[in-house]
This record gives sequence, C-alpha cells and structure tokens, in this order.
Amino acid sequence: MAAAVDKTLPDVITAGLDVLFVGINPGLWSAATGWHFARPGNRFWPALHRGGFTPRLLHPSEQDTLPALGLGITNVVARASARADELTAAELVAGARELTEKVARYRPRWVAVVGVTAYRVGFARPKATFGRQPEPLAGAQLWVLPNPSGLNAHYTPQTLAAAFATLREATTT
Repeated sequence: MAAAVDKTLPDVITAGLDVLFVGINPGLWSAATGWHFARPGNRFWPALHRGGFTPRLLHPSEQDTLPALGLGITNVVARASARADELTAAELVAGARELTEKVARYRPRWVAVVGVTAYRVGFARPKATFGRQPEPLAGAQLWVLPNPSGLNAHYTPQTLAAAFATLREATTT
C-alpha cells in the first residue's frame, strides 16, 4: 500500500449528471485498485444502493456504470493518503476551489460532499451541518453527507443509508 501514497484516481464524471458525489480524498486501497471507495468496510456503495440511487449493490470495480445512472464521483483532494486527517487545511481549501471549477465545467444538478469536516474546512463553512446547504456551488444544489468510511463510527449502515435516501428524495422533487 505504501506505493499508493500520493497517487490519484481519475474522476467518474460526465456533463449534466444528476448527482456528483465528492469524497474527501482517495484512500490507499482505492489508489491501489483504481476504484473510488474501494476499501472493504467502506459503506459508500451499500449506502448508495440502500439510499435508492442504484438498482443493485455495485462493486467498486463497476464505478464506470454510474454515469449511465446520472451519477459521478470525484474528490475534494486528489492525492491518496492512509487517512483523511493527513490532509492539510491548505489542501482542502485548494481542493474546494478546484471542485468549484469542475462543477462549473460539468454542471451536475446536485453535488454531494461526503464528509462534513472536509466541507467545513475547504469551503470556510465552520458551522455547516449535514443535509442541503443554503448556498449552491457553481449553480448546483449542494448537500453534505456523512463520511461513509468504516472509521466513522457515528453512523451505522442503516443511518448512513437513510442519509443517502434523504438526498435521493430531494433530487427527485
């Protein structure tokens, strides 16, 4: 896994997506495999399915099927690390600027950042909470979801799926 440190992953993105999911940064497992949210124990893919975004549980290796479902994935910070807390505030702020440019270019309807702390730091919103944000991001509606990492013990698979389902409901109205 040490060889995966600082590697980057290509975005799963195309113009006009319904929802662009934004991770904090790739973990080492993801960088080694080339798949977003790939580490066993990461709950992104189950939450995506249980939240109503996919017709079945997808394996991370199936990430390229997402755009056909109107979904995509990118990250606030491109470089891989063992843990998100290894990122600096400057990296998160620079990543937020790059994300804003990417959203302006690809124009998704919704942007869902999965990680409130990264959102708070990167976008200088220290009091941000989960859910719909009052300000759009480059014309897209903005939502903050809990981090699906298995390290986030505050959310069970059930409560994480419920948070994704709430976003799904908002995107269909």
